[in-house]
Amino acid sequence: MAESRWIFDVNLDDFDTRVLEASKQQPVLVDFWADWCGPCHAIAPVLAQVIDDYDGQVLLAKLEVDEGDNMKLAGRYQVRGFPTLILFKDGEPVDRFSSARPAGFIEEFIDAHLD
Repeated sequence: MAESRWIFDVNLDDFDTRVLEASKQQPVLVDFWADWCGPCHAIAPVLAQVIDDYDGQVLLAKLEVDEGDNMKLAGRYQVRGFPTLILFKDGEPVDRFSSARPAGFIEEFIDAHLD
């Protein structure tokens, strides 16, 4: 799936390493999405473009909630609807938003958390 080197898929098995540990170096935005979710598909290309524009300042981890045990992560972070995007810094969730949003909103959301 990865459209760029800044975007990658994660699952329950590698979440702690690829998201929590990685977020100690740079922010990681996690996209909790589902294949049946229309807004999830609508925001995907917008997210890909925004993340590419940041050129590595922030990473995007895509978590398909219906695969394997991934719903456990949705439960851990109290995700109630899809898509939900949670930004992790220093191993902790620091902010979130739900539903498809325009690029400008996503950029402002990310900018608020860049050092």
